[in-house]
Amino acid sequence: MTELLELRGVVEATPDKVAEVLLDARPGGRSPLAATGSATPARGDEFTVVLEGSTMTVTLDRAARSIAHQGEWWYRGVTSVEADERGALVIHRIFNVAPGHRWAVRFVSRGPLAAAPTTFAKLLGGLGEQLDCAAYPLPG
Repeated sequence: MTELLELRGVVEATPDKVAEVLLDARPGGRSPLAATGSATPARGDEFTVVLEGSTMTVTLDRAARSIAHQGEWWYRGVTSVEADERGALVIHRIFNVAPGHRWAVRFVSRGPLAAAPTTFAKLLGGLGEQLDCAAYPLPG
């Protein structure tokens, strides 16, 4: 597994409050990362959803205050919450988990990697809105 990108931001609320919203990610949940459609299985902290035609496995790790989204081939995104003097530090990492074919991943990952900063800023904004507090990306 190779890390391709790391983004960091602050949500000015306690890490536990931020994680509570972030991890409410099943369809209909409060998280800005909440899945749409239906999840299989209907309960539990690991489930699959279909996103833009691809099956995405979502894993919630409540103890680590993190959520992972893994696609069918190369993509794995992990968003975690840690303590910070300003409240909560939210870290989003994108990994290449493909077994080989690195040249192909470099080509297909360009779009998701280019979109990630804007998507991450929207995630932080959604968390801030849900928690009625300031939220902002940190310079990278």
